[in-house]
Amino acid sequence: MKTEVTVDGDVDLHELYRVAAARLTAQLFGVTGDYAEAQDAVHEAFARVLARPGRLRGVDNPEAWLRTVALNVARSRHRRRVLFERLARTGRLRRDDVVAPLSPDHVALVAALQTLPRPIREAVVLHYIADQPVAEVAGTLGCSVEAVKTRLSRGRRALAAAITDQEATRA
Repeated sequence: MKTEVTVDGDVDLHELYRVAAARLTAQLFGVTGDYAEAQDAVHEAFARVLARPGRLRGVDNPEAWLRTVALNVARSRHRRRVLFERLARTGRLRRDDVVAPLSPDHVALVAALQTLPRPIREAVVLHYIADQPVAEVAGTLGCSVEAVKTRLSRGRRALAAAITDQEATRA
């Protein structure tokens, strides 16, 4: 695939994504056997380019470079998964110790959290789920204690409305 190169030698990433992402995902799906894993690996490859766009400067075939990165990402994840499975089989690590089962309430809460704007969601999760004090949440998010309190208040209000709407829909 020949990708357009801009005047300053950079690759047009929008165009590259448009023409190559689906093809790369299909290729990685063949390798991983898991469509979501394939998508994640391809998206990670593009994220690495977006973080440092100069990486593609001078690369003859950007799609081949992305394929290599995506394959490496998939391989690394596979190795970690195999290691985890091995630890679980030996009894040194039990799956149920690591991954708690998801209750319907947990799934509903996560769905409601996804409706919140990111800054509010982060504050709510850090304070109520990670059990961090307000001052620690402020430090983690790089904002004032007052801003965290405002986000928590807005988050509680929005979650109450979202959960009420979900319950009304179920009834």
